[in-house]
Amino acid sequence: MSTTRRTKRLAATAVAAALGVTALAGCGSSDTSDSGSGGTKSSGSKTVTLVSHDSFNASKDVLKEFTEETGYTVKVLKSGDAGVALNQEILTKGSPRGDVFFGVDNTLLSRALDSGLFTPYEAKGLDQVAAGTQLDAEHRVTPIDTGDICINYDKKYFADKKLAPPQSFDDLAKPAYKNLLVTENAATSSPGLGFLLGTVATYGEKGYQDYWKKLKSNGVKVVDGWEQAYNEEFSGSAGGKKAKADRPLVVSYASSPPVEVLYAKPQPAKAPTGVATGTCFRQIEFAGLLNGAKNEAGGKALLDFLISKKFQEDMPLNMFVNPVTKSAELPELFTKFGAKVDEPTTVAPDRISKNREQWVQSWSSLVVK
Repeated sequence: MSTTRRTKRLAATAVAAALGVTALAGCGSSDTSDSGSGGTKSSGSKTVTLVSHDSFNASKDVLKEFTEETGYTVKVLKSGDAGVALNQEILTKGSPRGDVFFGVDNTLLSRALDSGLFTPYEAKGLDQVAAGTQLDAEHRVTPIDTGDICINYDKKYFADKKLAPPQSFDDLAKPAYKNLLVTENAATSSPGLGFLLGTVATYGEKGYQDYWKKLKSNGVKVVDGWEQAYNEEFSGSAGGKKAKADRPLVVSYASSPPVEVLYAKPQPAKAPTGVATGTCFRQIEFAGLLNGAKNEAGGKALLDFLISKKFQEDMPLNMFVNPVTKSAELPELFTKFGAKVDEPTTVAPDRISKNREQWVQSWSSLVVK
């Protein structure tokens, strides 16, 4: 992603923002434990290291609870954009920087699996995880969350213009919305790639190219990443208002409106942005036990914890994603202001793996060059 999603500075709304610097942070106690979930002996280390993109965020109390339950302290090694972080792990395959990798999504899943990056492990509690998110029968990865990449719109702009906001891909190509949309580059941004895949799913192998020709003629603007698109170009965001942005349509996430509410002072009664639910592409994010992990037992215990009710209920207002565990409940702010997407577009991971480069190259030649 670019980097997935929404941190407390709004530059991570959306699973998504710009590349970040590498950081190492630890949370929890320093108790020891020689074994973890699955009965596998560990190296005796007190620490289990989670490698992730910059948007990983969890409450300190939740990570402390993991430590109290297992004896392991969690260290989070943040490595920028999810694609960059994944590539770094592929380059160090067999001698990983950590024990668990979190943040590979369905757009890059086949690349990770084909590289032999993960050791199979069926996490405890997986029977309580939504079946539709379990895309790897060998359990090399465990689904952790879902998010929907969708068009967001500036409610005030459309109210002032007395213009109905678009609700579908078809709407975006209509003259009424000329020069209103900004999207991220599909070659450099996860939301941009997700939006492209949504058009492939909607219009097919040949039709998506014709569709993008229409969008280009209708004045779509392309920028490198989510942070630039959302915080600098989109008129409906807190950052966009300060920057005098002039694009009232942006590719972001169905969970972006709650961020605008949560971090506004004072909090508004209604979200200033809306979601065109007919333009959404479903992302599924996974975690896996890294092949060659030094603390395999701790890694297994952490994977168990990532799909526990406690962690799953902590995610929505920390990473602004949806839990995959059936028993997890969503906070009121997330459900009240976020958009519910009943029929998102999807593309099978093996199809993405086979065609991703070709689709991106074709898109680049049509839209960017």
